[in-house]
Amino acid sequence: MVELAGLTEAQRRGRNRARLRHTAVSLGMMGPAVLLYTVMTVVPVVVAVYLSLTDWDGFSTASFIGLDNYKHLFDDPSSTDAWYVTALIAVAGTALMVGLGLVYALALKAKSRTNSFFRAVAYFPHVISALILGYLWAAILGTNGAINNTLAKFGIAPVGFLFDEQFALVSLIAVIVWAGFGFNVVLFVAALQTVPAELLEAAAIDGANRRQINLRVVIPMIAPVVTVATVLNLVGLIRAYDIVVSLTGGGPAGSTQTFTYLILARSFEGTKVGYATAQAVFLMVVSAVLALLVTALRNRQDQAATGS
Repeated sequence: MVELAGLTEAQRRGRNRARLRHTAVSLGMMGPAVLLYTVMTVVPVVVAVYLSLTDWDGFSTASFIGLDNYKHLFDDPSSTDAWYVTALIAVAGTALMVGLGLVYALALKAKSRTNSFFRAVAYFPHVISALILGYLWAAILGTNGAINNTLAKFGIAPVGFLFDEQFALVSLIAVIVWAGFGFNVVLFVAALQTVPAELLEAAAIDGANRRQINLRVVIPMIAPVVTVATVLNLVGLIRAYDIVVSLTGGGPAGSTQTFTYLILARSFEGTKVGYATAQAVFLMVVSAVLALLVTALRNRQDQAATGS
């Protein structure tokens, strides 16, 4: 204000016009991105929320029914069972993928051709489509798959990896972990390269062994990356669908039917579009809440550690 007070009227107008031009250019550059985000994200979410409040079969006119779909969601036994399966896959899968990925990365953090090879081997399944991986493992673990055919040659009864309710969910989680933990390895290896060598040397001089250095120096230093990996894995596994379709098809007897599989293969297929959309909106909310919760817990731990 003091600077403007010393200017002539013409100079003030010139500065105001320059600011307006700068604002117009900024808005013009952001405009396409904002428009694209609105059309591709905001509008579909708004439409989905509206459809979730209707009774619509996808063809006839939608009738507004308020929160009835959401009430039915909590009363529906199939939704409850699907959430139970989804929670098991998400929690167990995330813990195993993050844990194994961290151990694997710590073992291969040194730069060498051998370590680079094993990192690539771990990451390779992540490159392949989950749908294809599911069919591949179905051919290995199925009733007439490679493993059971080999066992039959030795007179051993087939193992129900995919057709026994006790084994099917375990087999599904194992395949998901095998396919996804390589992504965590890449994240953690990249994070480990940022840990200052001086800290490791100082810890070693103080008498800390390798295990103590990893637990008390290295892992706390890469904790933000671990949080990111946890959120990505958790949200991704909550929406697991393609590998379920190709590996187990939700069976046997719905023992591997995830919530996303229920939405796409049951609700939409049964022309319950309004109810399926309510399920999808609920899934979106749960994913967002879990992501925020994990991030908040991580931030709280960081604040407690720093005393701020």
